[in-house]
Amino acid sequence: MAFDIEMIKKVYEKMPDRVAKARELVGRPLTLSEKILYTHLWEGLPSQAFERGKDYVDFAPDRVACQDATAQMALLQFMHAGKEKVAVPTTVHCDHLIQAKVGASADLQAALNQSSEVFNFLSSVSNKYGIGFWKPGAGIIHQIVLENYAFPGGMMIGTDSHTVNAGGLGMLAIGVGGADAVDVMSGMAWELKFPKLIGVKLTGKLNGWTAPKDVILKVADILTVKGGTGAIVEYFGEGALSMSCTGKGTICNMGAEIGATTSTFGYDDSMRRYLAATGRQDVVDAADKVAEHLTADEEVYTNPEQYFDQLIEINLSELEPHINGPFTPDRGTPVSKMREEASKNGWPLKVEWGLIGSCTNSSYEDMSRAASIVEQAVAHGITPKAEFGINPGSEQIRYTIERDGIIETFEKMGTKVFTNACGPCIGQWDREGADKQEKNTIVHSFNRNFSKRADGNPNTHAFVTSPEMVAALAIAGDLGFNPITDALINDNGEEVKLVPPTGDELPTKGFDVEDPGYQAPATDGSDVVVEVNPTSNRLQLLEPFTPWDGKNITGAKLLIKAFGKCTTDHISMAGPWLRFRGHLDNISDNMLIGAENAFNHKTNSVKNQLTGEYGAVPAVQRAYKAADIPTIVVGDQNYGEGSSREHAAMEPRHLGVKAVLVKSFARIHETNLKKQGMLALTFANEMDYDKIQEDDTINFLDLIEFAPGKQLHLEFVHSDGSKDVIAANHTYNASQIDWFKAGSALNLIAAGK
Repeated sequence: MAFDIEMIKKVYEKMPDRVAKARELVGRPLTLSEKILYTHLWEGLPSQAFERGKDYVDFAPDRVACQDATAQMALLQFMHAGKEKVAVPTTVHCDHLIQAKVGASADLQAALNQSSEVFNFLSSVSNKYGIGFWKPGAGIIHQIVLENYAFPGGMMIGTDSHTVNAGGLGMLAIGVGGADAVDVMSGMAWELKFPKLIGVKLTGKLNGWTAPKDVILKVADILTVKGGTGAIVEYFGEGALSMSCTGKGTICNMGAEIGATTSTFGYDDSMRRYLAATGRQDVVDAADKVAEHLTADEEVYTNPEQYFDQLIEINLSELEPHINGPFTPDRGTPVSKMREEASKNGWPLKVEWGLIGSCTNSSYEDMSRAASIVEQAVAHGITPKAEFGINPGSEQIRYTIERDGIIETFEKMGTKVFTNACGPCIGQWDREGADKQEKNTIVHSFNRNFSKRADGNPNTHAFVTSPEMVAALAIAGDLGFNPITDALINDNGEEVKLVPPTGDELPTKGFDVEDPGYQAPATDGSDVVVEVNPTSNRLQLLEPFTPWDGKNITGAKLLIKAFGKCTTDHISMAGPWLRFRGHLDNISDNMLIGAENAFNHKTNSVKNQLTGEYGAVPAVQRAYKAADIPTIVVGDQNYGEGSSREHAAMEPRHLGVKAVLVKSFARIHETNLKKQGMLALTFANEMDYDKIQEDDTINFLDLIEFAPGKQLHLEFVHSDGSKDVIAANHTYNASQIDWFKAGSALNLIAAGK
């Protein structure tokens, strides 16, 4: 039986009336996304039609999911909120703090030895507040959610940007910061600007070497890393119906890489099959009763151009396998063009590593299709030219693929089987030789490939592709290898051509597992004691941020003017820094150390205006904080792209940065800044970015008049005495301005407001 089946049934009971009322108010047929949004309004039965991309709306999500790195700060905040128990079903998943190095067993034990304090904290907090706890080694949050909690037509939020993976089971699953999760766990409404809608019509059918991964790689190439910002991507068409549920999850997962609020598919037979195979026939039975409401109205998919703000059409029968990268997930290259592109751009053609797994591609189908390529290589006597590693998505997946001989197939090629955890995808990879910073190429089936993300080496060229293509390229050891047309030479000097991959959508013998790694919370956690050692360097209880004093901010200094791409990896790196995710002061020592300074084009080197010397960004900011001098950060386009990590907002807030002024924001990061009581501002004229100088002093001229829809004006006083007054836009509504005034959204929750 499914977890929380009664909650799921209640959602379905409400759908018919709410969908009917929404259709009446909107005055036209509804998309699937609209049906789910209107079904989950905080007010209950809809009373008005909302304008896409404009209206802020309060929602009531069905559940919350947190991974261990972000759960620490989220739960520290929840403890501060003063609640006895979470208001909605909530889970914590320990998948980020396990480093890939030797292999599954040794790596898991090393993580338990190094992070037991954190795991024990998360376990006890979960036990106290009624939260389901998935132990280290149980699996990756998004695969666990897909296997156990996701359901068609539901709405969930999660403290990880790839929460959107659950769209593969027809949910609206949205990545948020911990403060947003605290709202929902505390029984409050969750606010979101009503999204725009992008429709992707899939015609034809995947064949040969093409995989579901190639759909999102193509979409990313079309829309770019910010093309989906503020929008839900809804996939439909005959091509969507022909795909597996986990394949749909892969596509939705990487919607985070185009900045989309989330992505989803309509309820269909692939979802029925997957739910039944994962022990949730009761969800199928409940969903079938409201199936018409778990997909768009027929007219929408018949005439999609009338109902979506943007429409993309992809013929799967003609889609070619793609390899995206390096350094950005939206630079798409068809496999037939890769040798030419790599040679033209100086990308190393020799592939050093092939990596399969992460939350994006770690399903049974992914593993079995990749294994079919490995099996061919072994049978034909081909020695792989690159090293190879896999991360199964969950203990259920690992146990089942071991039972079915798939792990044995991989191991015949010398594959390292890492723990059921994120591993290299998030920088948790102790890669031998990475410290030499040599120029090299790796291929992986992950979702992100930002500079330094996988192994910390800025010269590692990481390319994103499907699991089966990862296998082929790793075996060939050649980025330009095209398995559709090219042959390999085996150990006897014979030419061998790989045939297209095959694999089972679901295990023919069914899924199996001995210990899934789940810990149910205490029925009554009132006696559970959660202790945090005051001298710990891993955990630190939070102190409330100081409320605004009601005055204009004056005499502020420029901390950094970031140049070009500045993701959350640049603002708050993962990798070795993950160990400090529960200690705000310690992790603040990584603040903006990866951002490129526009004035000297160096990282972690900014001018200290108190001394005139250059220093590390956190050290310079701590000097300003000690002198009680406010600062601002200036950035470029799509600032805060990438992960949902709210540390990228909490660190500057903790160290005394007052405002972030950029050309444009990624959605989650902008919200995180607002939640923490900071000013998230955009240039009214993007060209004003060029006016900002290294020695500037900044004065806010009209912050005391801060109001929705009203521009703010900042005076930049240059070292020669000249001035520029720059207009800044913002998207704050009245409630969000109250967060700023109170010092943070959490301060209002704690005050019972």
